[in-house]
Amino acid sequence: MSGATLRMLDKAYNEVLKLPRAVKGAIYDFQHKFRENPESPGLQLKQVKGNSPLFSARVNLDYRALLLHAGNQDYVIVAIKPRQEVYDNLDRYAYQVNPVSGGIEFVDLVTAEATVPEEPAGPAPLFAKYSDETLLGLGVAEPMLMLISKLTTEDELQALISYAPQLTAEVLLELFAGKTPEEVMEQITAPVAAAEEIDVEDYQAALERPATATTEDGALQAILEEGDFGRWKVFLHPTQRKIVNREYGGPARVSGGPGTGKTIVALHRVKHLVDRLGPGTGKDVLLTTFNTNLAADLRQRLLDLAGPETLARVDIFNIDKLAVKVATEASGSAGRQWINDVKAVEEWRRLLEELGEQQWDAQFLHDEWSQVILGQGVTTRAEYFKARRAGRGQRIGREARASIWRLVERFVKRLDDQRMWTLRQVAERAALLETDRANNIAAADDVVPQEGSELQHRYRHIIVDEAQDLSPTHWRMLRAMVAEGPNDMFIAGDTHQRIYGQYASLGQLGINIRGRSAKLTLSYRTTHEILGTAAALLGDEEWDDLDDGNDDLAGYRSVLRGLPPALQPYPTWEAQLDGITEQIVKWGSGSIAVAVPERWMTEAVSKRLSKADIHASVIGTEGPREIDAPVHIGTMHRFKGLEYQRMILAGVSEGLLPGSWILELKQTDPARYRSEIKKARSLLFVAATRARDSLMISWNGKKSRFLA
Repeated sequence: MSGATLRMLDKAYNEVLKLPRAVKGAIYDFQHKFRENPESPGLQLKQVKGNSPLFSARVNLDYRALLLHAGNQDYVIVAIKPRQEVYDNLDRYAYQVNPVSGGIEFVDLVTAEATVPEEPAGPAPLFAKYSDETLLGLGVAEPMLMLISKLTTEDELQALISYAPQLTAEVLLELFAGKTPEEVMEQITAPVAAAEEIDVEDYQAALERPATATTEDGALQAILEEGDFGRWKVFLHPTQRKIVNREYGGPARVSGGPGTGKTIVALHRVKHLVDRLGPGTGKDVLLTTFNTNLAADLRQRLLDLAGPETLARVDIFNIDKLAVKVATEASGSAGRQWINDVKAVEEWRRLLEELGEQQWDAQFLHDEWSQVILGQGVTTRAEYFKARRAGRGQRIGREARASIWRLVERFVKRLDDQRMWTLRQVAERAALLETDRANNIAAADDVVPQEGSELQHRYRHIIVDEAQDLSPTHWRMLRAMVAEGPNDMFIAGDTHQRIYGQYASLGQLGINIRGRSAKLTLSYRTTHEILGTAAALLGDEEWDDLDDGNDDLAGYRSVLRGLPPALQPYPTWEAQLDGITEQIVKWGSGSIAVAVPERWMTEAVSKRLSKADIHASVIGTEGPREIDAPVHIGTMHRFKGLEYQRMILAGVSEGLLPGSWILELKQTDPARYRSEIKKARSLLFVAATRARDSLMISWNGKKSRFLA
């Protein structure tokens, strides 16, 4: 016998992650041998009981794989267990084809029962008001009903759902959050329900349904060797897959908290769109983001996911590099030097010092010029008097606007004299050029353009990741780069993670996403405990939805469990450096990172770790200098889009987070104070949610008010 297929259930993957490295290697060897010949004597494949489709097979001396035989030569790994556990608990393994979703589900009832105490911890069962029929109709796994009826606290619920099938976990979390069964049916169950009638005995048909989250033979190696991203290349939750594959009549947006899979959805969307392109060699799809580190990471991830053929059809640019590319293609930019926001603020500061101007500070003027004047394409003082200032906080009248306009004129002349452009100016120039190009295309609608012609939009599809960080100017440029129509723009972002202060209303910029928005609420990256700590860092702030509405993290949750984050004070910075070192030594292995609020701290941490013979790499503008270094160090801004098993957030002290300069604004500029506090909260939230399994937050002196 040969040619067997072997896949792995999503839940089994979580077990594999926790196993020793040697066992993971044995699983790969087992997979290879099983595919060659499942009846090889060394594998000891045998039916565990009667006519059951459940089989066991030998992984190594101490571990066994539990497999469901779906029919023909198709098998599914549903669990990896120590040898003795397999044979002691045969009667407590429950498996089924879910009659609602049609997917294969497996539950280790022994492990699940251990999470529910014999004596109730709370006054009344959490789900007493829902009948078994209601729960089953929503897709809850029948073998779990008895355990669910005993739950009386949130902690018990969170512990149990770690072992529950995906649909069961999501239904219970939403009911616990207060949603009605009708709402849960519409938002959770219906999107994954099978369209056809379900035969609960037909495992072969169940294996092919999206609700059975499995990996194929060849991808199993990637999971074992690459860790989390290997998983993402294979597993898409049915809700995510629906977003990826949907036909949209215009711009579409997906939002969701950290770890909900927005970036992965965006990457799969790129692959989906490229797969639908006809033959050609052009770069028809643009994938862009704000952060330079992220752009490099997206390129590698897309290559891993879809291969070089897909990558060849996609332009991947950091948004500012894209603007520079457009601007430098046109005349008038030769000999110009580009300066980033930090250097632009320094130029503003020099100008104000030379003029003796004290009414406005450099950062405020830079933001006003970048976000309001350049962002809206304002070219005259009269236009500025009428310009909307949404998201800018402080209200300013006509006299103040006149004063600001005079300073902007002086500043622009200063830059021209030095042959300098800020990246915001470059983006404005690029937006104007692309808008002119789009207008020319519209005016010549009866002309058939040649490939690469100026009478053709640059791209057929645009995908934006981390959309909350783009400025209005960036959006105007992107809107002009692609023709309005079906599937033109796909936008992924979360305004709770806006760390660069770029406010934009898509509707005001000609990007209409109304009726084409989806929200992801299940975090796949981090544990329930880390998630709770991170969400608390946001305080009671209000957040926009990129379209003049409000957004929140309602329903944001994780089915992963772990230890509570450690909050660790130290008397001095030196003592904190020692504590960081000790914690890394204690953790020992796995991907580890140290995030700090200010740049000078990265070198201090690096030197201290080097002294202890711990190899670490500092994250620069293009990402970690050494990707394979066991420890990465960087400012919190540098960790956008990255993830690690274990994170240390160091220096979370008052005066650093929030910075002392922000605290001074409370008296001088209350509106800007609130804006900067919000941005600082987002930064700490982003850093905390990079952690998958373990998080330590440390400080010396007075701890940050965000930790109160």
